[in-house]
Amino acid sequence: MLNTRVTEFFGTRIPIVASGLQWLATADYAAAASRAGIMGFITAASFPEPAALRDEIRRCRDLAEGGPFGVNVSMLPKLVEGDRTEAVFDLIAEEGVRFVETSGRNPEPYLPRLRAAGIKVVHKVPTVKHARKAQSVGVDMVEVIGAEAGGHPGMELIGTMVQSVLAAREITVPLVIGGGIGTGEQLVAALALGADGVLMGTRFLVAEEVRAHAAYKDRLVEARETDTTLVMQSLRNTLRALRNETTDRIQQVEKERPGDLAALLPLVSGKLGRQAYETGDMSLGALSLGQSVIFADRVEPLAAIVARIEAEAERALERLRGLM
Repeated sequence: MLNTRVTEFFGTRIPIVASGLQWLATADYAAAASRAGIMGFITAASFPEPAALRDEIRRCRDLAEGGPFGVNVSMLPKLVEGDRTEAVFDLIAEEGVRFVETSGRNPEPYLPRLRAAGIKVVHKVPTVKHARKAQSVGVDMVEVIGAEAGGHPGMELIGTMVQSVLAAREITVPLVIGGGIGTGEQLVAALALGADGVLMGTRFLVAEEVRAHAAYKDRLVEARETDTTLVMQSLRNTLRALRNETTDRIQQVEKERPGDLAALLPLVSGKLGRQAYETGDMSLGALSLGQSVIFADRVEPLAAIVARIEAEAERALERLRGLM
């Protein structure tokens, strides 16, 4: 439908990237994205054991039926003792994965080994400044996310509309824009602003292929764009998440003891989030969620979501044609 540098880069039909989602971006999710004509990523951090990640990559390859998919590798902002990033990249290379989505810290130290393995690197950043740096070190594509994004939108919290234009004017490698995007109209708008494609995560959380409790998905269907909040700003690691009892407690701790990592760790632990996804208890954990949750209006197969986005994009294009 829309031929851009993103569709050419990945070999997909539609310039949409289904980003990695902690605990939820499994082979079922990434392969469903691939079969629907978009790009999907498994999240490596969801599989701490190397054997489990290897098995998931192989399962995705079978489920994708020859279509493209990649692995998301989220790195901590600073290198810490026991970091397994190199080992994860080696495993990905051994399995012949063609695309990697990185975020967190500068991927430059790992680029030679990834290039040697024939892997293309897509780096996700929260500002155009970071995008310029990523481009300068040689990544193949950049994803720039705005303040509306779920997960970690950075400290500056610059809106997606502003980010889009700034990035398009300065970035020469293929450019993907994310943050609050969940419709075909927004896809067309992003392309008009100069992007080559869009990033979606929250929109796909209600896909049947996402392995999460039905009560969690029902909560998202009911959610409004105002049902997210920001936490962890005192740690300089801002997180946009579903507003719940846990985020209320985090904000109280940050107010009373800003930057106290020891006090916050029990509340921001990824294990709590995983438990919420498994049990459907929405009071647990800081659950990453973007403002585009308003568009996640029913549970259905991922292919059906993509088909609706395509139809929305076509209607948007027709409106533009009518203005000419």
